[in-house]
Amino acid sequence: MTIENPVRQNVTEPDYDLSQPLGIDYAGAFSDATDADRDLQQRVRTFVQDEVLPVIDGYWERAEVPFGLAKRMGELDFLRDGVDVPGAPRISLMGAGLAEMEMSRGDGSVATICGVQGGLALRSIQLLGSDEQKAEWLGPLARGEKLGAFALTEPTHGSDSVSLETTARRETRDGVEGFVIDGEKKWIGFGSCGDITVLWARLVGDEGDNQVHGFLVPQDTPGYAATTIEGKVSLRAIWQAHIVLTDVFVPASAMLPGGRSFKDTGRVLQATRLGVAWSAVGHATACYETAVAYAKQRVQFGRPLAANQMVQERLTRMLSTLTQMQLLVAQMTRLDEAGQLSGPQASIAKYTSTRGAREIAASARDMLGGNGILLANRVARHFADIEALHTYEGTESVQALIVGRDITGVSAFV
Repeated sequence: MTIENPVRQNVTEPDYDLSQPLGIDYAGAFSDATDADRDLQQRVRTFVQDEVLPVIDGYWERAEVPFGLAKRMGELDFLRDGVDVPGAPRISLMGAGLAEMEMSRGDGSVATICGVQGGLALRSIQLLGSDEQKAEWLGPLARGEKLGAFALTEPTHGSDSVSLETTARRETRDGVEGFVIDGEKKWIGFGSCGDITVLWARLVGDEGDNQVHGFLVPQDTPGYAATTIEGKVSLRAIWQAHIVLTDVFVPASAMLPGGRSFKDTGRVLQATRLGVAWSAVGHATACYETAVAYAKQRVQFGRPLAANQMVQERLTRMLSTLTQMQLLVAQMTRLDEAGQLSGPQASIAKYTSTRGAREIAASARDMLGGNGILLANRVARHFADIEALHTYEGTESVQALIVGRDITGVSAFV
């Protein structure tokens, strides 16, 4: 007698729809956002849904920069990070934060393109540049016609950027007064594929003051050698560079007149630090949205995951953390709008938000089980990218020391 094995029918796993925005604001953290702020937020969300999410997994997996998306963001006026540029409408800090949140909800690499281009390069020139430098660079950078980089971090000086070793010394060549720059930089976004680098170096020599100064260095300058860092498991769709500077000569007009000490550098970093906190909220939002959608659609033991008490408790805990993050960044942004935000306050926002994003991402990844490691299901990409976010613009430990010094009045930096 032959016994046939029954063939199970209709066992193919369904396609999950895990990328729809939920508009989460449980405590009304953003209730005072203006119509203009909301309009910008919605326009970025539409861009993310229609143009970023359909393609970003491929760029991320191949470790390719979506240059077309970067250009498109310039066309849509999404690259400024709230920086004022002549001829462009003013963007409030709340609007810029909501835009950063929505962009990060889409993808960390795309959001970092905005952070590098607008938050660092464009902001440095707007805050510290001469009228001539602003006229030459603000418009092209804002429109995405040129790509900018911000080179502060060094291979041996990441968090300890005050001790940077890259040097600049005054020199005249062929009758042109200028500076010769030597040193190395590492982890520089767009440092190997851009047009201009805002580069920080210590002014040494007979006419030097040993202070950190900012310079605008075209990336095609002789002696500027940049190599794209490979093998990253985070922020794979934006290239960071290791830059070696050997006898790089720039004219005197390349110096940023307002960038004459590390305190001036800190003016740029404080603004971007709060932007990183907003970005963390965006990543956390994406992971939470995915977890909620998956819990409703995934059936186990004959019922949706959402019908389990443990799952509901997890979702509640994730929402609790996300709500606290939203309230924190909203309040810190209000202080910033009023000119009252301190460096330690920006640090506590970054410290708290990136920690919260890590927790939410880990919980969401676990809730999706094996499906949580698939790029198509969104969480894995955000989970990896949050690790970079947690580190750049000052590690968790550095933020803690900044806040700790404010608490105790005692510096623990060594």
